[in-house]
Amino acid sequence: MDNQSASKTYTIGQLAALAGITVRTLHHYDHIGLLSPGSRDENGYRRYNFSDLLLLQQILFFKELDFPLKEIKNILKNPKTDPLVLLQQHQKNLEMRIDRLKILEKTLQKTIQTYMKKETMPLTDAELYEGFSEEKISRYNREVREIYNPQLVDKVDKKVRNMSKTQWKKIQQEGAHIAQNLATLMNHDPTDPEVQSWIARQHTWIENFYPAPADVFQGLGELYATDPEFRAFYDHYKPGLADFMREAMQLYAETVQNKNSPNLD
Repeated sequence: MDNQSASKTYTIGQLAALAGITVRTLHHYDHIGLLSPGSRDENGYRRYNFSDLLLLQQILFFKELDFPLKEIKNILKNPKTDPLVLLQQHQKNLEMRIDRLKILEKTLQKTIQTYMKKETMPLTDAELYEGFSEEKISRYNREVREIYNPQLVDKVDKKVRNMSKTQWKKIQQEGAHIAQNLATLMNHDPTDPEVQSWIARQHTWIENFYPAPADVFQGLGELYATDPEFRAFYDHYKPGLADFMREAMQLYAETVQNKNSPNLD
C-alpha cells in the first residue's frame, strides 16, 4: 500500500459506491457508532480514510455471515480484537460456506435430474387411467383388445406410454378444453362453422393416439353415443353432448370424405 492510497479520503457517496451499499446505510452505521468518518471537511461533510475502508470491509464480512450489527460492533470495538486474526477467520468461514454451497449445488442437481427423469419415464397404468379403479383398468385393457385389432392397440399403447408426463397432461387438458367448448355450442346447428372448427380440433386430438381417417372418425363418434362409458364421459360436461358430437363428427367426416374423393367430372 503506497502513502497516497493511505492518505486518500472519500466522501460518503464515494464510499457507498465503492462498497456497493447505500448512503443511508453509512448514515445508520454512523448513528449507532459502528462506523464513523475519520474526519470532516471544512463544510462539515463526512470524510472516510483508508482505516475506515478496512473497518467497513470487516463489517460487511460479518454481515455476509449473518452477524447482527450489535454483535459486530462489540467485536470490532474490542481492543483485544486482532484484525489479521479476524481476516483469517473470515477466510475460513467463507471456505466452509463455499464447501456447503457446493454440496447444496450437487444435491440440487440430483433433485433436478430426478424430476427430469420422472417427467420422461413411461406412463404407468395408474397415470394413464387416473381416477379409475384397478379392476376397471384391467377390464379396459382386456376389452379393448377384444374389440379392436390387438396390433393397433399395442401400437397405440406403446405410443401413449412413451409420452412424457408433461406431454400426457397437455393432451388431457386439450381433450377437456375441446369438450368444454363443444358443450357451450350445443345450441348451434352441428353444421355451424364454429362447431365444425372444434370438431376438426377433436380430429387432430384423436390423431395424437392413432390415425383416424374419415370412416374411423365417424365410427368413433358413433361409439361416443352408444357406449355407456363414453356417453357418461362426454355427457358429464353437458347432457346430450355425446349425441351432439356424434352428429357433428358424422358431418365433418362426410365433408372430409367428399374433399378426398377423386373428381370424376
